[in-house]
Amino acid sequence: MPELPEVETTLRGIRPHLEGRQIRELKVRERRLRYPIAEGTEARLAGQRILGLRRRGKYLLLDLEEGSLLLHLGMSGSLRILPLTTPPGPHDHLDLVMEDGRCLRLRDPRRFGLFIWTAAPPEHHALIRDLGPEPLEGGFDGAYLHKRARNRQVAVKAFIMDAKVVVGVGNIYASESLFLAGIHPNRPAGQVSESQYALLARSIRTVLGESIAAGGTSLRDFVAEDGHPGYFARQLRVYGHEGQPCPHCGTDLRREKIGQRSSFFCPNCQV
Repeated sequence: MPELPEVETTLRGIRPHLEGRQIRELKVRERRLRYPIAEGTEARLAGQRILGLRRRGKYLLLDLEEGSLLLHLGMSGSLRILPLTTPPGPHDHLDLVMEDGRCLRLRDPRRFGLFIWTAAPPEHHALIRDLGPEPLEGGFDGAYLHKRARNRQVAVKAFIMDAKVVVGVGNIYASESLFLAGIHPNRPAGQVSESQYALLARSIRTVLGESIAAGGTSLRDFVAEDGHPGYFARQLRVYGHEGQPCPHCGTDLRREKIGQRSSFFCPNCQV
């Protein structure tokens, strides 16, 4: 699934081609995404100018003259800027056509993505309003995590993967961040000290920043906007490296299921 770094990479790739442009039309070939594309969306978008693009968690927000578009890439979605004359593939479900003849094309083989127009500010939308803070922005630090974790018995890995606590810390990034912070992924969240949470908050920012700089993790279904796969997977310290030596101490890394997800850690460095 495309995670925060992949979505941020996509945002940076498409923003220069869309910001300030006027939408000529929306061409929908398949309405049946996670939520069906509402009838009348084409008429609402035609002629509107894209005032700005931003990201909230794993959602892309396109601010228009009237209302906003919410896009989510689902399990396997991707976006491309293409000439409208480029023949669509079987999973290319829609084109947002600009006045210059290029389009933003959504490809989504599993059809689990979203394309929603909303008249209200997107921050008020039910999909977004309860999201936690952005990990790369102000307000996210060890004091915040420590306060939210008070008396929580859930595993700290599941805690930081909760989008209501903080957005964008997916499974890979949670394992990598906990390793850098020296915290065992199964430790109860309420038993992590504020100083350890301060280190964890910094580690999350480090891991996400590295991934964004590298163009996103090269998961099977993700390709960066320029057509090249991300290469962060080559930099992973522990994820997917079960049985290999810890890069810090040489102890064999382990894998354990936590919250139905595979977690990779060093039994010596992470306590």
